[in-house]
Amino acid sequence: MEGLIVNLTAMLDPQLIGTLLLQWGGRIVAALLIFILGRWIAGAIAGATAKAMDRGGVDPTLTRFLRSLIYMTLLIFVALTAVGALGVPTTNFLAILGAAGLAVGLALKDSLSNFSSGVMLVFFRPFKSGDFVDAGGVTGTVDTIGIFNTVIKTGDNRVITVPNSMIYGSTITNYSAEATRRIDLVIGVSYDDEVARARDLIMGVLQSDDRILKDPAPVVLLLELADSSVNFAVRPWVNSGDYWVVRADVLERVKKALEDAGLSIPYPQHDVHIVSGASANA
Repeated sequence: MEGLIVNLTAMLDPQLIGTLLLQWGGRIVAALLIFILGRWIAGAIAGATAKAMDRGGVDPTLTRFLRSLIYMTLLIFVALTAVGALGVPTTNFLAILGAAGLAVGLALKDSLSNFSSGVMLVFFRPFKSGDFVDAGGVTGTVDTIGIFNTVIKTGDNRVITVPNSMIYGSTITNYSAEATRRIDLVIGVSYDDEVARARDLIMGVLQSDDRILKDPAPVVLLLELADSSVNFAVRPWVNSGDYWVVRADVLERVKKALEDAGLSIPYPQHDVHIVSGASANA
């Protein structure tokens, strides 16, 4: 009992308590100052980097991603420095953090796969916000490219969130990557119609539309002698934004031009011959 009292008296020594408070109080204040000041500096560096990239014309998606990455990296460094100021060995802390990171990584392997795919999409940039794409089994306009998911708006105004791993692991078709696109149509006329006249009528429709580019020039070629029709390959070039409207207009105007000229667009048909009487018995 007396030993316990002696120990308590030694622990409650005002001079010892004052020394400990002074020592740990200074460490805590230093750690707080390092963290607060470091976090402010990390935010300032990340913000200045983002502004510099904006002035340089860098894609906004890439700017946001790099800003977040720089800020988080600097913040982790600041946190480790603050922990070191408390007197905690950072090597042990890093070992614990690494083990925890491994466990979390195994538990969140799908999320990490989406994250790594998001990094690839941001850096290699197969598409950007506003592009019309076919990616991950979804066709539509890219709204946002996130770290884990990409948001695509379809033509009927549905908003679809696609995991980045599904997009990066499949074929990506970017319809907006180039300023111009070629419309590929197959127009068929009857075997009874004159080939040269049909070709001239189709070419006339193409040349009369100001939205169809002169360079490259539109092409009308005899494609094949099919079962029920003589088919032409019709290939005009347009600006990417005009693709669907011009395609629909060309089909309508070509049909009207052929009909007005007395030419026909045949449809598949079969001739059936019925054998009767003596021939059938034979």
